Amino acid sequence: MGYQMKLSQILKMSFLVSHRNWTVYKKDFISNTSPTLADPALILVSLGLGLGGFIAEISGMTYMQFLAPGLTVATALFTSFFESSYGFYVRMTYENVFKAMLTTPIGVSEVVIGELVWVGLKGALMAFGVGLVLAAFGLMNNLYLLPLTSLVGFFVAVPCGAIGLLATGLVNNINQFQSVYSFIIAPMFYLSGIFFPFEQISPWIKWLAEIFPLIHGVRLSQAIFWNQNLLEAFMVSGGILLFQSLLLGYLAFLVIRKKLVS
Repeated sequence: MGYQMKLSQILKMSFLVSHRNWTVYKKDFISNTSPTLADPALILVSLGLGLGGFIAEISGMTYMQFLAPGLTVATALFTSFFESSYGFYVRMTYENVFKAMLTTPIGVSEVVIGELVWVGLKGALMAFGVGLVLAAFGLMNNLYLLPLTSLVGFFVAVPCGAIGLLATGLVNNINQFQSVYSFIIAPMFYLSGIFFPFEQISPWIKWLAEIFPLIHGVRLSQAIFWNQNLLEAFMVSGGILLFQSLLLGYLAFLVIRKKLVS
């Protein structure tokens, strides 16, 4: 009974952290969301319509159809990473938000859980929005599967957000996030089968990419957009993303605890 009460208290405090972020975010909702929705559409037009004219069909699909699933989950990657790295760092270092929170019953675990829930929900919202835009281009085979893009966005955003929190706990200043982006986030984006079939990548890069969350989110999104092997994709790639969320989330808690209590 005591364990259940403690868990209920943690969840309640974590919700307050997430709600605080949502309250701030929604004040400039259009400004915050429009670039995230516009960028994938611009990439799709420039690459899909421009470059796509010079590319033969990939597995019986046009290049635009091939690009669409990956661009949807890439939105969750960038949304979650920047929110939990630069955003968290600013709230922690310059705004002293967490210093104020820790004077209340909210603890470090609630801060970390609340932040991960927030980036998960934000990733879900952004992935659904982008999926909706791309579906309007006629790039989704079964429109009834569109709501599942939000679930995939959540699955991808949580472990990617945990990577952002890990970076926040390890950097000495805000400029060092550029190195994390250049050596982890950007390679994840370019080498996770978004722009070309994953099978064409050399074996050692393929092995490295499998360690990170995005490739598994891309496979889930492809299953949704192409209406292929949905159950298998959610069981395998969804299970891997869940494991990565728990592992990276715990590691993020350890490094953030040191940062916040020091």
